[in-house]
Parts: sequence; structure tokens; C-alpha cells
Amino acid sequence: MRSSTPMTQDAAVATAASRRLSLEEIVSYCRRRGFIYQASEIYGGINGFWDFGPMGAELKRNIKQTWWEDMVTRHNPLVAPAGTPSPFEMTGIDSSIIQHPQTWRVSGHSDLFSDMMVDCHETKKRYRFDHLAGRWIKDREGNPLFIAAAPDAPDADAFLDQRARKLLGISKSREVVWDSPLTDLAELDDFANVLAPHASEKGTLTEPREFNLMFKTYIGAMQTAADAAFLRPETAQGIFLNFRNVLDSGRFALPLGIAQIGKSFRNEITPRHFIFRSREFEQMEMEFFCPPETSHQWYKYWQQRRLDWYLDLGLRRENIRVREHEASELSHYALGTTDIEYAYPFMADGEFGELEGIANRGAFDLNSHSMGRLAKADPPELALDENGAPLHRGSGKNMVYNDVARGEKYVPYVIEPAAGADRALLAFLCDALEIEKLGEGGGEDSERAVLHIHPRLAPVKAAIFPLVKKEGMPEAARDLFGAMKRKWNVTYDEKGSIGRRYRRADEVGVPVCITIDDETISQGTVTVRDRDTLEQQRIKLDDCPAYLDKLIEG
Repeated sequence: MRSSTPMTQDAAVATAASRRLSLEEIVSYCRRRGFIYQASEIYGGINGFWDFGPMGAELKRNIKQTWWEDMVTRHNPLVAPAGTPSPFEMTGIDSSIIQHPQTWRVSGHSDLFSDMMVDCHETKKRYRFDHLAGRWIKDREGNPLFIAAAPDAPDADAFLDQRARKLLGISKSREVVWDSPLTDLAELDDFANVLAPHASEKGTLTEPREFNLMFKTYIGAMQTAADAAFLRPETAQGIFLNFRNVLDSGRFALPLGIAQIGKSFRNEITPRHFIFRSREFEQMEMEFFCPPETSHQWYKYWQQRRLDWYLDLGLRRENIRVREHEASELSHYALGTTDIEYAYPFMADGEFGELEGIANRGAFDLNSHSMGRLAKADPPELALDENGAPLHRGSGKNMVYNDVARGEKYVPYVIEPAAGADRALLAFLCDALEIEKLGEGGGEDSERAVLHIHPRLAPVKAAIFPLVKKEGMPEAARDLFGAMKRKWNVTYDEKGSIGRRYRRADEVGVPVCITIDDETISQGTVTVRDRDTLEQQRIKLDDCPAYLDKLIEG
């Protein structure tokens, strides 16, 4: 009689010995297992653009769907959350990628959405001015030389030491003696003695100049200045433009959150760190409209709620932090900004990168689209040109809200939690992907690559295996697969040993594997094996859909 419980190396419980993967390993994993590919790879790729494969498309879709469910469709508008002034409603829109060009003039993107760039005449590379830093040292003739580090170097000090040894002939047995600590390029008076990253001669950098980050396109057949438009650099403005439409057509009252998920485009000069900084990305944004005097309470509420969302979906607390911006960091519109940051593997120890921003935008955006481009002032004032006329005119539409319940009229303040679907995907992957040791010994069966992704986010919810390809097991497994496939993305696999099938499922984050064996045929039960604990249990075949529902929905 064949054993009713599949016996594999899983009989040995995974030890505490496990490690997170480096970014290079994660990039390799994503390509190999169908999560993310370089865009246009067969033609050599295109920098800053990425394609999502079968697993990546499912994972990204699940992240967006979970965000939408948790923030919008499952929200109860009749209950005031703890720590808030009142109940509120949530709804959603899907605005156009291309908006009227005046949108970006009034919002400030045409004037302010730019970076200061420098070019290297020798290497033809372009760098953000504020991303370049380096150290002073004496060259072979004793003259001062400033060696700049590459912005994408994982370790600036190691990069600089390597460059100095190569250029100045310093042996590995000798210490590199620098004349200064790491210094920003902005602190230099001129660049005559600057050796750009990867350049062989000094003095090849241009003076800094502004570079607008919006992608320009044209509407219609003619490509004249009058036909110019832009791909949106953020989804937020589409919500502001439709504020009155949503309010009037939906008969909503404030407080009200309007959410949107969609593509945005930024012409990043130096996209880097895989999908962390790319030129095409997807945002999950909401604009929360509220009475001005309650905005700080809502600002604090959304800080905590968005942090809790990531923690509830499995990000480890030690890898995530909340950082309030200093006054000098605030954008031209912000009354307060907080970043939720994650310890991505390309960051140095103790450093974090932005995962999501929560901003108190005040009434800046609604006032701008009503009146015109505003100057940074408190209270905001209309920005004027040299002739005293409005710099960029607004729509003239009235954005004042008549709050009947409060007996007052006001332009609402806006709290904006803005998350990137791509950065969230990267954080969840980095946090969940591990190499685990399974007991002692060596060989491929002594360790496993496992993606400990939350079941709600998992690309594949369950894997269904027949123990062997005979005795009616494949037929029973296919029947179960067909029944569960109607609701969940599940997979069927009958190739290779049961242990190898478990490993393949673990590596892409399948929460449970369901094995059809001889007891399924004789008694109507199956073996369910948990991805994280490696524990196996027997449940009734007919209970499998309900079991998976409970696992995913909780």
C-alpha cells in the first residue's frame, strides 16, 4: 500500500537559518521565475522600462486589488474610525493619462517639476546634480583632484577607493589617504578639477541646468507648439480636476476620499535600482478632502492606517519606518509630509528608501485650478508675471464646498496618501524572498528558496498535485483544479517528484499545496501542505474551496 502522506525532505522542519537575497539575486529571480523582464529585451532593452511576466502581472494585480478593496470598496462610510472627527466615504475614478496642458502649468509641474542635471562630455552620461558627491585627493603631480562617485554605486567609499587606486597606482597593501570627507558636488565653486564617474580626464562636467521630467507628446496630426501635451507625471491632478464632478454626480458629502490607480510617467535621467526608480510606473493614490481645521487629525490617521496596511500584509516591522519631513524638505504645496520607508537591499545598512508618501496638501491644488498658479506663501497668493498678470490662469471654476452639516463654506483641505504599485511589489518581494536551510546535510534538498508572500497577494493561491500519474489520481486532481479555478488562480502540476513540485511552488509563493493520493480515491481526503510551516494535514476533498477561502480572506 502506498503511503497516504507524501514523504519528502519537508519532514525536517526549517531551521532559523535563512537569509534575505541581494538586489542582484532578486533581479535574477524575477526574470527566471516570470515576475519581471527588461522591456524590449530582444532588442537590448530600454532603460527605465520593465515588463511584468505571468507571476509579476498576477502579483501586481493582487497588490492593486487589495489596496482598492481595503481603501475603497470595503470601507464602511457609516462608522467613524478611532481617532477621527467623523465617518467618511470613499469612491474611485479613472482619469485620462493626458490632461489639458494648462493642468500642468497651474499645478506647478511645468515650472517646478525638474531636476538640475550635469553632463559628462567624455562619457556622454548625464547625472542629477544633487546625486553626485566625492572626495578630494592629490593626483600624481600633487595637484588637487576631486573624484566623484557613481550615483548608483552600492558603496560610494568602495567605489572611490577603487577609482583612486587605479588612477593613482595605489597598491592594495596601502591605505588610500583622502584630503576630505565625502562632499557634495554642490559645495564646489567650479568643476575644473572634478573627475566625473567613469571619466578618464578631469574637467568634463558641464554646469548644472534644468531638465523637465515630464514626457511631451502631441495631440492630433500636427506637431506644433499648440498641439503639445504631456503624459501625466502623477495621477493626483486628474482627481482634483474632477472634484466637483464627483461631488455633484455622486451626491457625496465631506469628508470624502477619491482614489485612483493608474500609470504615470517621469523622464528620469538616471533610472536605477531595478523597478525602484523607472520612467513608467503605476500609482495607487487617493485625495482625501476634509474641513481645514480637521486636516491634521486626518493626516495622522492616514499615516497610521497606511503603515498598518503594509504590516498587515506581511512586511516586517524592522524593515519599515515612518519619517516626517523637515520644513526644508517640504514640497511647494505641502503643509506636512511623511514618508513610509523600506530598507531595500540596495540601501546601505541603516538606510531606507521611500515606499509611500502621505502629504497634507492644504487647499493648494483646488485653489490653483480655480484661481491660477499659486506662489508659495501662507496664505497662498496668486503667482504673477513681470507685468502683474496671473502667471498661469486657472479654470475659474468655484471649488468652495457648502458644508450644510457644519453650516459653513470653505475650500477643502486635502490629505494625499500616494503609493507606488511597483515599489510596493519590490518591497513585498524583497521582504518575502528567502533561502531557508532544511536541517543538516548538503545538496539541493537541504535548502529551499521560498517566497513568504501574504496569501492575498500570492500570484498563485494553491497548487494541486496528483501523487502519481495513475490509479485515478490525475483525474481527481484535474476535477479539483477545475472547480477551484473558477474563483482563484490555482495551478496543476504532475511533473517530477512531489518534493521538486513543492520546491517549485515554494519559490513563487504558493501558500498551500494540495496533494491527491490513494486516500483521496478511497476516503475522499487530501493532503494540504503549508508553505511557511511545512506542516501537512488531511482535510476532506469537498472542503478544499472553503479552506482556501478562509486562508486568503482570513
